[in-house]
Amino acid sequence: MDLRHLRYFIAIAEEGSLTVAAEKRLHTAQPSLSRQMRDLEAELGCTLMIRGARGIELTAAGRVFLDHARVVLAQVEAAIAATRRAAAPAKMTFALGFLTGHEFEWLPAVMAIMRDELPNTEVIIHSLSSPDLADGLMRGKIDIAFLRHERNAPGIVFTRLIDEPLIVLMPADHHLAARDAITPEDIVAEQLVGVPHDKSPALRAVIDAYGAKIGIDLTPDYYVDNLSMAVSLVASTRGIGLTPLYARNLLPPTVISRPLAGVPPTIDLSLGYNETNTSPLLKTIVSRIGDLKFANR
Repeated sequence: MDLRHLRYFIAIAEEGSLTVAAEKRLHTAQPSLSRQMRDLEAELGCTLMIRGARGIELTAAGRVFLDHARVVLAQVEAAIAATRRAAAPAKMTFALGFLTGHEFEWLPAVMAIMRDELPNTEVIIHSLSSPDLADGLMRGKIDIAFLRHERNAPGIVFTRLIDEPLIVLMPADHHLAARDAITPEDIVAEQLVGVPHDKSPALRAVIDAYGAKIGIDLTPDYYVDNLSMAVSLVASTRGIGLTPLYARNLLPPTVISRPLAGVPPTIDLSLGYNETNTSPLLKTIVSRIGDLKFANR
């Protein structure tokens, strides 16, 4: 008995017909298939199936054999797959982290740099807040990340990529939507949607410093943990939000953006990695930071 006998028998049992199994499943001649089944029954010393005008019906012995045959084939297939995985060269894993929303702009440029290594590399993408990305870098769970320059991140090397101006989000039918730019006086009477210090310390610091400079208290009326929540609250509360420029790429039709009048405050987007990380792929990306900047001008 060999595996071929098991596959043939399972196909016949599932199709309920020698003819259908031969033609559609096994692509072999029916007489040859019948001979294989007779040999199998002779080896087992019992009848596995009854052949009638309406097709094949399994005997009690045939039903028991079918269950075991399926188990044997499943185990063989699992063994083959495991063996092939063990024999194949292990794929390197590389974890990329993005401040949520920035992957739209920066991932294509990173993948272009990594193109030659992709067949042998499993790429893992993390979309998180900036403090969580910094924590992932420090713990070795993320190889490289696009994030803010976090101050409490020992051992992390930051390279500034761009400075993003802050913009104002508002409902599309907001009374300020007709303005080309939003002035400090426009902001005073509006409800503010903003981030707390623990979730976005860098952005909170920039917004508070801007408020102090223009003489306006920019403490949020509604706090949000991420950009998607900010967009939702802007739409539902009819308030406004101060966010980095990249937010405009993620807005639904119900929310629009306007620039701040004058010289707007800016916030950095940096490339961060752990100084102890020896990944060759990391070194390649870091060495080509200029290509990343060029791709996103």
